Amino acid sequence: MRVLLDHGVPFGFVSSLPGHRVSEFKTFGWQELENGALLDAAQAAGFEVFPTTDKGIRHKQNLLWRKIAIVVLGRSSWRLVRQMLREVAAAISAAEPGS
Repeated sequence: MRVLLDHGVPFGFVSSLPGHRVSEFKTFGWQELENGALLDAAQAAGFEVFPTTDKGIRHKQNLLWRKIAIVVLGRSSWRLVRQMLREVAAAISAAEPGS
């Protein structure tokens, strides 16, 4: 799966999801894009999953029509997230478009 990391997702994710092609938003010059504009750009570029630390994203964006899946991380600290990598990787692998 093609995975685009959101602004608050720890950098350690880039090399921690084997079997997935993981990129950071900065790679594409999307530093200024936020919320819906970043999701639009990611979706248009063919990304399938968008991990984020934005716990309120489902209330800010209508995800039903999206072709990209959102995985919300509970924490943005790599020290904490690293302990849950198996669960996060499973959630990313199981993510469905619009969810």
